Amino acid sequence: MQLPSANSKIFPDSLTGKLTKSRLFQDYQSAFESATGLPLNLQQAGGALGKLSNRPGGNSFCLLMAKGNQACAACFALQQKLEQQAGMEPRSLHCFAGLCESAVPVRVGDKIIAFLQTGQILLHRPDAKQFSKVAQTLLELGTEFNFKTAEDAWLASTVLKESQYEAMLRLLHIFAGHLSECANALSLEAQSAESASITKAKVIVQANSDDELSLGRVAKAVNVSAGYFSELFHQTTGLTFTEYVARVRVEKVKNLLANPRLQITTIAYDTGFKSLSQFNRVFKRVCGISPREYRLKLIGEAET
Repeated sequence: MQLPSANSKIFPDSLTGKLTKSRLFQDYQSAFESATGLPLNLQQAGGALGKLSNRPGGNSFCLLMAKGNQACAACFALQQKLEQQAGMEPRSLHCFAGLCESAVPVRVGDKIIAFLQTGQILLHRPDAKQFSKVAQTLLELGTEFNFKTAEDAWLASTVLKESQYEAMLRLLHIFAGHLSECANALSLEAQSAESASITKAKVIVQANSDDELSLGRVAKAVNVSAGYFSELFHQTTGLTFTEYVARVRVEKVKNLLANPRLQITTIAYDTGFKSLSQFNRVFKRVCGISPREYRLKLIGEAET
């Protein structure tokens, strides 16, 4: 391989922020909220929760409770628990008022970067007798509220059959997969503000990803020391050099898997992987499923 010869430390915008601004997410968010009447929010993992009430379709009772410190704290604690328990699969919890809220994880490889949030709905028909128990809890929390206003807001909550709600969560789970692929592609994009050496290094990797690449050789090609290049690359892209090379190769693999005539073994070696075990391990880490499962998924989507 013939490598070409060739600084500020720039931190990229959060991946979740980029996804939130993407046309893909905004179009889906708008369509989901219009079709279901439920709010949808994309929240960075570990970030402050509780923005659903401000979305179209947000629950008026939840918005009212957000004004009370104790009730708000109770809701926030529930949402933190929801995020912690979500893991790799959608998770739903009920608050003290019986309202159901759900989190659907969005990941890059085996790392959860964000959650799709929806809910603030009841899975049973509300009545005044049930609200009296909710009101008692609010009194115990020390929340000051107008009983009639709170009751009217709670009784106006959206009610869905459990089967309907589960179906919507399945749709969100599928969409989370699309967001994950988008996030993976975004993580590979060159940033306009990044240093010339990192931009050039990325070009080298993209052009030579099917050959043997080492951090030292690429650093030499862009005229910086290996140690400085390693640190700068990670700070600029959020990925180590090795992770970036792996993601570039996996993106090429995904395109080739769409061709059923190409054997997976051939694809592995043609894209720079040195063994099938390494290939399968890296692909699953980045995509969450094996190459074979990814190809079957492509076939299934093409037939629908």
